[in-house]
Amino acid sequence: MSRELVIALDIGTTSAKAVIFELNGKLVAEAETMIASYYPQPGWVEQDPVEIERSSVGAIRDVMEKAQIKQDELLTLGISCAMHSLICVDNNYKPLSKAIIWSDGRSNEQAKELRQINGKEIYERTGLPNHPMSPFSKLLWMKETNFEPYNEATYFISAKEYVIQKWFGQRLIDYSMASATGLFNMNTFDWDEEALALAGVKKNQLSQIVPPTEILTGIDKGIADEMGISSDMRFVIGSADGQLANLGSGAISPGEVAISAGTSGAIRQMISGFEVSENQETFCYAFTKELSIIGGPTNNGGIALQWLKELIEYEGSFEELTAEAEQVAPGAEGLLFLPYINGERAPVWNQEAKGNFFGLSITHKKEHLVRAVLEGITYNLYHIGQALERQAGEPEKIFVNGGLARSPLWVQMLADVFGKEVYLSESHHSAAWGAAWTALVAIGKVDSFEEIKQNIPIEAIIKPNEENHEIYAKAFVKYEQIARDLAKYF
Repeated sequence: MSRELVIALDIGTTSAKAVIFELNGKLVAEAETMIASYYPQPGWVEQDPVEIERSSVGAIRDVMEKAQIKQDELLTLGISCAMHSLICVDNNYKPLSKAIIWSDGRSNEQAKELRQINGKEIYERTGLPNHPMSPFSKLLWMKETNFEPYNEATYFISAKEYVIQKWFGQRLIDYSMASATGLFNMNTFDWDEEALALAGVKKNQLSQIVPPTEILTGIDKGIADEMGISSDMRFVIGSADGQLANLGSGAISPGEVAISAGTSGAIRQMISGFEVSENQETFCYAFTKELSIIGGPTNNGGIALQWLKELIEYEGSFEELTAEAEQVAPGAEGLLFLPYINGERAPVWNQEAKGNFFGLSITHKKEHLVRAVLEGITYNLYHIGQALERQAGEPEKIFVNGGLARSPLWVQMLADVFGKEVYLSESHHSAAWGAAWTALVAIGKVDSFEEIKQNIPIEAIIKPNEENHEIYAKAFVKYEQIARDLAKYF
């Protein structure tokens, strides 16, 4: 009897990853194809939809070649994708614009104006705080600036919808990706009429909304051949990377929090139903009709460490750079870093936020800067976590995934700052495993989303150091005060 395997495609900001798993979550093979970002003007960040689709095909082809498996061993493929991208396309789905991605800040003024008018009411229906990352804000910018691709567009779609249309000839969007537009009414599970009217968009210009278990069949045979898979294989639309990272790490019950820390970062928790915060501190996106995810994203995860590495012209690896920080005691000898170098989403929701080193002295060296940056990234996640705690209660378990989770120093720092045990998965591909599991639920191979908890190989449980936790608790009080005091200068 041949093996039973499942494949996931995870379309991220920096790359498309294809990952093959056994049904118990064990990794079989992985492949990654990079996706370039373009910066045509200050504050603008775009990607090429054609390149995203080609990278996705390439990643699947590469993982099939690496794994050396038979086509009939693959049961299904699930899709994960980064949120908040927007592409204007014509009636043949040819892109009229590049994909404007989540980190693009061109609609900053529109987001600010929306906050001052009726943004709160729209947030209370859609669950998406007013911010330039939102496709809703991007559409407002397009409308107000008379953006030519907007005027000529037949449809408005995300990168994931573009890939699905190219492969299957269908215009579909899952609940989570629809939630991430800022145009989706969480009470009706349909497009929000007021938001559409403000954006100047008609309902038929947006895709049909479907659950994450929607099965896609009939892939273009030429594309299937390129990938090295059977054209009869069932794909499953899946969800957004945030929801799937929670699912893939097992953080799906009350009190279970997942932290993703890659280029950017986020802290999230699954809840039943729909809930928003009083001060628009957190988002709430649908996963299924019963389950939503609440949390906050940060623009500034590993990108802050990358920035420091380039700034000090450090030629070693990231592992060597973070090892420098081990020479310094917790608290970085009084040096604090506000990591808002890329603007910020949660908890300040201000694209004009700026980074800041506070407390520099003549005794501070390179290793202090490294430690302060790592601690600043962690304090920021903790700051968002406090807003989440006010909504959903104190976390009992913390699961972590993403590139920074490969650093033992940083994972220990996370446990120490939060004062909680941190669960580290054997695989760093939580969103991919969540997409794969969603596909297995869709085809009836497994019974429920909850069953994934028995199928996550845990690598380690990191316990907090109480002495360090006390040091960090005092430092965080000062960090939060500085963040609040400096906000008026952004």
